[in-house]
Amino acid sequence: MKNWTEHFLNFMLRAIFGMIAIYLVNSFLQGRGVEESVGINPFSFLTSGLLGFPGIALLYGIRFYL
Repeated sequence: MKNWTEHFLNFMLRAIFGMIAIYLVNSFLQGRGVEESVGINPFSFLTSGLLGFPGIALLYGIRFYL
């Protein structure tokens, strides 16, 4: 069983890579003229840290839905 430091490190890596992915996707969409973007904030940090890339897809899905 993993200890808490491995879980924390896993969470932080997913969250940091998630923020980088959100930044890159936002830049790509702005270059294409799409004005929808996901903000880089504590909520998106937690979502990408807990769920990983499916969480990022969820954030964009919610943003495009609204």
